[in-house]
Amino acid sequence: MTNRDDMTLTSSGFYVSQEAPIRADNPVPTPSVPAPDILRCAYMELVVTDLKRSRDFYVEVLGLTVTEEDGDAVYLRSLEEFIHHNLVLRQGPVAAVAAFSYRVRTPEDLDRAVAFYSELGCRVERRAEGFTKGIGDSVRVTDPLGFPYEFFHDVEHVERLAWRYDLYTPGALVRLDHFNQVTPDVPRATKFMQDLGFRVTEDIQDQDGTVYAAWMRRKPTVHDTAMTGGNGPRMHHVAFSTHEKHNILAICDKLGALRMSDAIERGPGRHGVSNAFYLYLRDPDGHRVEIYTQDYYTGDPDNPVVTWDVHDNQRRDWWGNPVVPSWYTEASLVLDLDGNPQPVVERTDSSEMEVTIGADGFSYTRADDEAGSYRGQASKGFKIGNQL
Repeated sequence: MTNRDDMTLTSSGFYVSQEAPIRADNPVPTPSVPAPDILRCAYMELVVTDLKRSRDFYVEVLGLTVTEEDGDAVYLRSLEEFIHHNLVLRQGPVAAVAAFSYRVRTPEDLDRAVAFYSELGCRVERRAEGFTKGIGDSVRVTDPLGFPYEFFHDVEHVERLAWRYDLYTPGALVRLDHFNQVTPDVPRATKFMQDLGFRVTEDIQDQDGTVYAAWMRRKPTVHDTAMTGGNGPRMHHVAFSTHEKHNILAICDKLGALRMSDAIERGPGRHGVSNAFYLYLRDPDGHRVEIYTQDYYTGDPDNPVVTWDVHDNQRRDWWGNPVVPSWYTEASLVLDLDGNPQPVVERTDSSEMEVTIGADGFSYTRADDEAGSYRGQASKGFKIGNQL
């Protein structure tokens, strides 16, 4: 993505640079018309196979607020939200993502979205009445990367519950923070998202210039979405924020008390990338949910891009703990506009899991130690199960 000669090595061990053009072997053409002005990630529509079970997980366990529900769908929001919902759970035959939805600045930005994607030859649908309850005039597309995107401006307002401390739980989820998408060609995906108006904040590369992941934002945080290299298009996770890291620990304690600790896939821990405290959960259908807090401000136009070396074992977990293999290999299907699962294309570039964990899915490597070691043990002798 960028030349190491243009980067400055920081005292924290990563590189910083100004955002550089993305070199993609097969770039999506840049449309001649302006992109819609995107404000932020706003909601995700998830298809679930057991609506009641999923509702119990997101409402009774994670504490999201029900705005509205019927026999086919539940509309949920976080405590500080004032728009109708941040998450839609819709009953369906196959667990998948129906829409990554973004709010745009003006109603005219929907016209821009139609023109932008139509010029690319993408399938575009527009409904004045919206695709979900609480959302007005909306545009849905299947983008050039195979993801189902939605853009909207008109929305029903609901009460923001930020002052209702009687409703807060120890693990209160206060905002939708970001999406994370799995795509086989990260440079191609990143270049396209830049054409859509996103700015890169962080990425993971190797010395040969292979890009393994990139984080991109519209709101002034580390990201509204990220592109993670892997077989795709798929959805890696949807993330909700808490105020403090102790809220994440409270969620872990609650899951333990409910004998639901198997829902914890990874963490709690602190990321190197984003500097945020994290926890990854799996919902009843296996959709991955991140609980996230305390990243940093990125709103200045000259905000530096952070580049991590793929061999830096602290990039994914600042404390150096290994990443479980499922985090790299498993993700949710995404749907086309007819509700059919999109075919998954294999990644042909180097795999981050194989580079940093090993082809067996358990060994561990770090910079200047290609044979791999973990806390003084040879990687070939290190297995996650051996920690027990």
